[in-house]
Amino acid sequence: MISNPLIAFVVTFSLAILWLQLNNFAAKYGWIQSKVSRKIIHIGTGPIFVLCWLLFPEHPWSKYLAFIIPGLITVSFLLIGFGVIKNRDTVMAMSRTGDPKEILRGPLLYGIIFVVITLVIWEKSPVGIIALMVLCGGDGIADIVGRKVAGTTIPWSNGKTIAGSSAMFTGGFILPLVVLLFFVANGMWGKSWHEYILPVLMISSICTLVETLPLRDWDNVTVPVTAVLVGYLLL
Repeated sequence: MISNPLIAFVVTFSLAILWLQLNNFAAKYGWIQSKVSRKIIHIGTGPIFVLCWLLFPEHPWSKYLAFIIPGLITVSFLLIGFGVIKNRDTVMAMSRTGDPKEILRGPLLYGIIFVVITLVIWEKSPVGIIALMVLCGGDGIADIVGRKVAGTTIPWSNGKTIAGSSAMFTGGFILPLVVLLFFVANGMWGKSWHEYILPVLMISSICTLVETLPLRDWDNVTVPVTAVLVGYLLL
């Protein structure tokens, strides 16, 4: 923990931007495909940001300073998507086809969810962290595996596969528990780590079912909202 919330903000913001720029650079030079870089950003940005919450002291301004980070990134997505800002590197890293308007769908909704959960839930409950990590670890990995591994498609959603949904469940179960381990080790919420295993298992299972619905790009909303609702019922 850093005693000054402004310093915690600077460190968190720097790490978030560094992660985005590394992926933009890799996509620009063709080291990774844009479809893959998009999901690497999706998977990695959240855990980096949320783990940095531990840097912020118990201060009234902490969550507001933290929210500025996904807020600024979300506003930049909005401006790039509408063409107000020209940033080809970001477009290549964040879109499937190179169309800037794609950023106004999945990536923008992803950013909005982070803003809302940071402001509304913050560290007062593990539910927000679980929801964000299910979104990052589950939904992000599901897309990568679904594209790489051929297999049986979901009957009610032809664009999604059993392999992708299995990855969704696995990532949505493991990543929240890994991140919660750090918070529990810092004495948050007064429970032992193993008490979260069953609730996270149930949340991941239900979110996996929700993710199979044929709602392209809206997974970034339906998955974390479901996780929050189920999380508050269980925790």
